[in-house]
Amino acid sequence: MTAAATQPAHRVIPALPADLDHRLLAAVVALTVLGLVMVASASISLAERSLGTPLYYFQRQLLFVGGAYALGWLTLNTPLDSVRRMSGLLMLFALLLLVLVLVPGVGREVNGATRWIPMGIINLQVSEVMKLCLMVYLAAFLVRRGEQVRTRLGVFLVPVAVMALIGLLLLLQPDFGAAVVIVGTGLGMLFLAGVPLSRFIALVVLAGGAGVALIYASPYRLERLLSFSNPWADPFNSGFQLTQSLIAIGRGELFGVGLGGSVQKLFYLPEAHTDFVFAVLAEELGLLGILVLVGLYSYVCWRVMATGARSLAAGRAFGGYLCFGVGTWLAIQGFVNAGVNMGLLPTKGLTLPLLSYGGSSLLMTVVALALVLRAGHEAAQAGARARPVRGRGRP
Repeated sequence: MTAAATQPAHRVIPALPADLDHRLLAAVVALTVLGLVMVASASISLAERSLGTPLYYFQRQLLFVGGAYALGWLTLNTPLDSVRRMSGLLMLFALLLLVLVLVPGVGREVNGATRWIPMGIINLQVSEVMKLCLMVYLAAFLVRRGEQVRTRLGVFLVPVAVMALIGLLLLLQPDFGAAVVIVGTGLGMLFLAGVPLSRFIALVVLAGGAGVALIYASPYRLERLLSFSNPWADPFNSGFQLTQSLIAIGRGELFGVGLGGSVQKLFYLPEAHTDFVFAVLAEELGLLGILVLVGLYSYVCWRVMATGARSLAAGRAFGGYLCFGVGTWLAIQGFVNAGVNMGLLPTKGLTLPLLSYGGSSLLMTVVALALVLRAGHEAAQAGARARPVRGRGRP
């Protein structure tokens, strides 16, 4: 027998790293499974009436989950340095998508908004791609010019100008909610990178003023704001969606009406399996279900931010800033979605990450969390290399 024949076969599929954050992974899987259950429950009546297949949306979401975790697996086995080197190209690609979706005949219009590009089995929502690409771009920019961002106004204005351009393209769709989340995530990354507080406050005030001006400049946004302040004034027209959501949450009480027992999802609550899946969960699982959901999200965000801190401490700045961006994004979007469902914020077309139906959101969220897991792995490897070895001098 030759020496080559005695060698063990190479692994075709690499094993999970031993230092992977298994607790974060378990929480992400738990949210994904909960999302599948709620999508099935919230969409079954709609799918049966519209398509004749009760589990149509659940089956598609299950397919999206398989594709998302396969893409996440590839991402987990990609070094972050490779991702960092592609940051500029990824940003140009995302900007191209934002322009293409506005081209007549390319973008798909739904409810007066053109936010999707049809791609066969999936309608790609370009704002979801931009969220991830912006975080990668900003993390790479902060690694290259972090000190200058903190000390020189001209350099600080470069990422601000990029975010302003992204916001403008999103408002042309229009997608005000995605613009708020993306700009808020970018501002959070700049703040955590050490931008002077006075400059950060001035930027927040400027962004807030622009948002208020946009609301009052657009009749439909102003109508949403007014209906949010008092949805019961017009419960069958402008306030219909919010009032139905509040009824669903109120019916849930402490322990809910039982899985599958929601009444509001039966053609009362619009977008029950997408933007308002939180309300269906609250109705069927009650306050207890809400607390479990909020606990899982809080735990994921905490682990992501902790991974960012460990990455910075290990000298892996790109991974650290990227984790801060992902944690900020999940926290903002989760808060906005829940706030909209509970009437704390004006209605916005934002999904609940990992729970709402939709392939684009699920794919980008899983890839972003895979990058966080990769950052944790590389930080652990860097920390292991930095530890002193007994009998061999200083590291």
